[in-house]
Amino acid sequence: MANVKTSVPFNGTKEQEEQLMKVIENLKDEKGALMPILQQAQDIYGYLPLEVQKKISLETGIPLEEIYGVVTFYSQFSLNPKGQYKISVCLGTACYVKGSGDIFEELSKKLGIQNGECTSDGKFSLEACRCIGACGLAPVLTVNEDVYGRLTVDDVDHILEKYAG
Repeated sequence: MANVKTSVPFNGTKEQEEQLMKVIENLKDEKGALMPILQQAQDIYGYLPLEVQKKISLETGIPLEEIYGVVTFYSQFSLNPKGQYKISVCLGTACYVKGSGDIFEELSKKLGIQNGECTSDGKFSLEACRCIGACGLAPVLTVNEDVYGRLTVDDVDHILEKYAG
C-alpha cells in the first residue's frame, strides 16, 4: 500500500470530515456497513484517498487492509481525485484497432499522468475505459460529456487546448 501514487495532495475540509463522521456514526454498527460508508465517503470527497480510508478504519475498527482491498477491487471507487475535465479514452476492440492506444499514450505523455491519475492542478484526469457504444466513430474519447470520434494522435493538442484556458 505504501506505493500508492497520487499527483494531488489530499486537502479535505473540516466540513467534509464532519460529514464523514456522521455517516460512520449512523452506519458503523450495521451489518455490511463498509460498502455504504465507502460510497458516501466518496460522495463527500469525490474519491477515497488513504487518509479517508485510515479515518474509516480507525472509527469502525475494520482493518485498513480490508478497506483498501474493497476500494481497489470495486471499479466504482477511486483512489485518486477526478479532474475538472475527466478524459476517458476507449480501449475497446474497435477503438484500439484504429489507434486509441496511441491516443491514450499521447495524452498520458502530454498531461504527465498515467491511467487513473489527475494532474497536480486538478484540471485533467485520465482513464482508459472499455466500450462507450460509439464504435462507428472509432477511435473515441470523452471529456466529461463531450464525445470526440474518428481521432488521430494529431487531434490531442487541439482537444486539450479547448479545455486548458
